[in-house]
Amino acid sequence: MSVVGEWPLRVYYEDTDHGGGVYYANYLKFFERGRTELLRTLGFEQDDLLGREGLLFVVRRVEVDYLRPAVFNDALRVVTEVADLGRARVDFHQRILREGENKPLCQGRVRVACVGAEDFRPQPIPHTVRQALGFGAS
Repeated sequence: MSVVGEWPLRVYYEDTDHGGGVYYANYLKFFERGRTELLRTLGFEQDDLLGREGLLFVVRRVEVDYLRPAVFNDALRVVTEVADLGRARVDFHQRILREGENKPLCQGRVRVACVGAEDFRPQPIPHTVRQALGFGAS
């Protein structure tokens, strides 16, 4: 079972570059929001994981394909899918689509690592998070 979340957003003027399209780095921000909202939907707040477990999720790797531009005032949706899970990492496949369209404007794979907040060393993803992400106790 693959866990999928969708999060709506609107392109504001501040998100765009001189040419009128969304500035490339802002897509990474949109991806971040999509991952955060997916975890929140599953019942996990990142500040709670830090406070209770002493764990952080940090970005380890990003691959992005910019396919078509989003522009000011576009209604978008960020689709976030859990693609794979390791002992201390989660791979997400993410897409940004214009509302009402199925062809992505931007898509990518983001690998996040679960690390200890004090030493930033890899730590196992908690069982409760693994289960919510659809991967049981493996």
